[in-house]
Amino acid sequence: MNKMLSWFARNGVAANLLMLTIVVGGLLTISSIKMEIFPEFEADLIVVSVPYLGAAPAEVEVGVCVRIEEAIQDLEGIKKLSSTASEGVGTISIEVESGFDGRRLLEDVKSRVDAISTFPEETEKPIIREIIFRRQVINVAVSGNVDEATLKILAEQIREDILAQTGVSQVQLASVRPYEISIEVSESALRRYGLTFSEVVQAVRNSSLDLPGGSVKTSGGEILLRSKGQAYRGTEFDQIVLRSRPDGTRLMLSDVARVVDGFAETDQSSRFDGKPTALLQVFSVGDENILDIAGAVHTYVEEKQARLPDGIKLTTWQDQSRIFQGRLDLMLNNGQLGFLFVFLCLALFLRIRLAFWVALGIVISFLGTFWLMPQVDTSINMLSLFAFIVVLGIVVDDAIIVGENIYVHQQRGKDAINASIDGTREVSTPVIFAVLTSIAAFSPLLFVDGIMGKFFKVIPTIVILMLLFSLVESLLILPAHLRHGEPTHRDTPRRNIFWLFYPFYLAIFFGERWLRNVQDFVTYQLKRFINNIYAPLLEKALDWRYASVAIGFGTMLITIGIVGAGWIKFEFFPAVESEFVAAGVTMPQGTPVDVTDQIIARIEESAIQLQKELREEAIKTYPEDDPDVIAHIMASIGEQPYAAQQQQNAGAAAGVSSAAHLGEVTLALARSEDRTIGSLEIANRWRDLVGPIPDAVKLTYVSSLFNSGEPINIELSSGNYDQLQQAAAELKQKLADYPGVFDISDSFRAGKQEVKLNVNPEGEALGVTLSSLARQVRQAFYGEEAQRIQRGRDDIRVMVRYPETERQSLGDLENMRIRTPNGAEVPFSLAAQAEIGRGYSSIRRVDRRRVIAVTADVDDIKANANEILDDMTTTYLPTLLAQYPGLTYSLEGEQRNQAESMTSLGSGFLAAMLVIYVLLAIPFKSYVQPLIVMSAIPFGVVGAVWGHLIMGIDLSLLSLFGIVALSGVVVNDSLVLVDFINRGRESGLHLLEVIRNAGMARFRPVLLTSLTTFAGLTPMLLEESLQAQFLIPMAVSLAFGVLFATSITLLLVPIGYFILQDFTTLFARIFSSREEPVAEPAESPAG
Repeated sequence: MNKMLSWFARNGVAANLLMLTIVVGGLLTISSIKMEIFPEFEADLIVVSVPYLGAAPAEVEVGVCVRIEEAIQDLEGIKKLSSTASEGVGTISIEVESGFDGRRLLEDVKSRVDAISTFPEETEKPIIREIIFRRQVINVAVSGNVDEATLKILAEQIREDILAQTGVSQVQLASVRPYEISIEVSESALRRYGLTFSEVVQAVRNSSLDLPGGSVKTSGGEILLRSKGQAYRGTEFDQIVLRSRPDGTRLMLSDVARVVDGFAETDQSSRFDGKPTALLQVFSVGDENILDIAGAVHTYVEEKQARLPDGIKLTTWQDQSRIFQGRLDLMLNNGQLGFLFVFLCLALFLRIRLAFWVALGIVISFLGTFWLMPQVDTSINMLSLFAFIVVLGIVVDDAIIVGENIYVHQQRGKDAINASIDGTREVSTPVIFAVLTSIAAFSPLLFVDGIMGKFFKVIPTIVILMLLFSLVESLLILPAHLRHGEPTHRDTPRRNIFWLFYPFYLAIFFGERWLRNVQDFVTYQLKRFINNIYAPLLEKALDWRYASVAIGFGTMLITIGIVGAGWIKFEFFPAVESEFVAAGVTMPQGTPVDVTDQIIARIEESAIQLQKELREEAIKTYPEDDPDVIAHIMASIGEQPYAAQQQQNAGAAAGVSSAAHLGEVTLALARSEDRTIGSLEIANRWRDLVGPIPDAVKLTYVSSLFNSGEPINIELSSGNYDQLQQAAAELKQKLADYPGVFDISDSFRAGKQEVKLNVNPEGEALGVTLSSLARQVRQAFYGEEAQRIQRGRDDIRVMVRYPETERQSLGDLENMRIRTPNGAEVPFSLAAQAEIGRGYSSIRRVDRRRVIAVTADVDDIKANANEILDDMTTTYLPTLLAQYPGLTYSLEGEQRNQAESMTSLGSGFLAAMLVIYVLLAIPFKSYVQPLIVMSAIPFGVVGAVWGHLIMGIDLSLLSLFGIVALSGVVVNDSLVLVDFINRGRESGLHLLEVIRNAGMARFRPVLLTSLTTFAGLTPMLLEESLQAQFLIPMAVSLAFGVLFATSITLLLVPIGYFILQDFTTLFARIFSSREEPVAEPAESPAG
């Protein structure tokens, strides 16, 4: 190791080539690094979806969900098995155990599900997939007062145009109904011609098809044979022959049925700024750059708008690149200010040349990290940029220690080359182990379980890469640059400078001299402080060492009391400022779409009123800007697209479902840096304007960019579903008693009214079976799928059913005729009996038991979710479980993520402490001295807590991340200090003198490393932008923890070393076999 350090210090060319390799590699890689707002992560989730169209949830549960659960429940690698039986589809979600191969489990699930042969006949092929989240880049709203068909055709044309743009590879059409061809046959037409639905369906299948017929090999060549009769349009289906009579006449489909080439009978519609709209969603795929994609879309929209007819408008919507650019600018500004502050600290304490080369190490470390980011699958995003800011002041620590020590050796009169070699060698061991301890401290953040762990994994990845490159720079590159020594300084300016450049030369000359004077002044004052204040204080503290330790422990106890008393609360994950606010409403199942539309219109009107109020307030504050706080309003009926997107961001397997009782209104806000009101406050004011909605099952407002789950989500499970509903109702009432708890709801929804059919004795006598009855009713009212055709990009179903006018009342069921096996037609009431009831909206199951989830939101100003749940789990829930035997509960949502993250973070922290202890024990060759160094860690935590108290913010998961990372940073200065004490003891001086000299010698570098760490984070601490607030707790933990730990390093660590010597001497007295005068031994304390 020493040979390599000497070789690089002497060989400046090799050091510069190494530096250039890192710099060039970083510069060439920057442009190819993926850019996104937040990092993408694997969901560790497998989803099995089985369409069972037209089936009720109870039928889906028995026919689909239970069968799949029983088939796969014993597979290895399943962490949690949950399913949802909804109308027309069964969905099974399989959470993969952490560390288990998801691909392997996916194949196992596929083989088990494919082997199930008992699915109902009407189910479609199971869709089995591993969830991979795609990030939307930008949406384009195509709006105008035109009919639905024209709007969709126009949107499809625009989709093709956008796909043709460079860099765009995936665009989806949303918020529109899919195409469908409906063949409507009335009951009277069936009776008039003696037809059945099955006959019509079979005729369509037999006549509408393309079929290859092989080939004929003639002498002139091979000729292909094929029958071509596939119908693609409604008019083509009209020409299908149902029957050919002996007299040559034919019964055409158009004679019997009305063919509607239109849209599926779903309840989707949307409005953008009050006009009907279709939405185009543009995604990034692979390493595509979101800024390039958004730029291409913006350019196209501007050009296309000029060519569109009047009344049609293209508007970019949910532009993630704008959010990314704003956060990118924010982080870059904070990074630049942090770099400036760090450089100013270095320039005040170090010679300008040394300060320059130390600061250059930051640039080299940055570029080296950029070089390797694609190799570790890391993108440029808000969190990775924050990681660069976090490590900005830490990364110079080892360079400061090396540079300072080289400068000390130069001051001793050594020539520059030997000073560089000897100075680097002397501190190489503590510097290497200091970096390793920092890496060990950040490493637990790589292995945090849950969604939060995957989300924040990028921070330790960036920090570790930066630390490794800083180590290379400080040991191999920096000494070569400092081997030239300090340049000589003139007292008077030169005269032989070309007159044109002379003014610039004078400015530089006098500026440099002024800076040297400032540095000399700072050095003089610092020496005075060390000699007159610190050294006497250290001696007093060493004399009163046990009292000093008692004061330190008293500070820790006070801090523990502050936390225990609730002065500082814990919030798992604070809200992330968003540029969108959404209100989602869920009405009772079976609510007509017109009623839902009226409710959405009411919410929309409240949003327009809020838009006017905020605009008037903004004009009063900034009259010259004329700003709009709410830029656009989009209303969705029949779906909740923004809520589904939020659930996906939180790692849930959510899709956009369509139902008449669902609705959502989404507001697009001005950029957060252009407004003074936060998205949470906007959501609260909107909630007040809307007020309560009668009969609404659920009304929620979303104002955070990232959703970590519901603050309160208690999942109740029982074998008795009636008991489960009663327990959920009581739990909701209890939650309503807590102040600050709102939006209380549960996952149980009463389903639509349903008619349960059965064959009566008369029908049985006529040969009607339940199977034939059910099939005929399904054909008439839901329809039978005759075939699916591919028309362009669209997969279109061809359905045969009653006309819509004959499917609007229960009287239509009474008018239906049932066909018997012998071809006779009998009234429905003669063959069947009907019982009216109500089923379930959906049935949720977890680990093969039915569950109901009770959820609620919490106003963080009035209450704390953790405190509420602590009270619930200790007082109320045990009583509820005793009241309902067989009832169990689990905490889900944010609490589950919190438990997973905190458990793994705690175990990782303990592992990191063990690794740090080992890394310290190796260079010290002692079992006890590492404990002296690590004594700074709890006091760093004390500083972090007091920092939160000073800044007036609550502790959060990111605060704990900062505290865990802090443990490696605070030991670095202690490590170097204890190493200097051990070296000083070899001189044979009295221990008190050795400790005093080591403290005075290391005071400046210890102070400087702490100041640079704090300075690098200062812009982040003072950041008032709404978008960065959720990241500040980690910066507070690191900055204040390091600052407070500095005093611990300079006082309590020397005291701990002295106390260790006390105990060593005491044990020597006790176990000594002969009496000898007590003296301070010169050797290192025994561990």
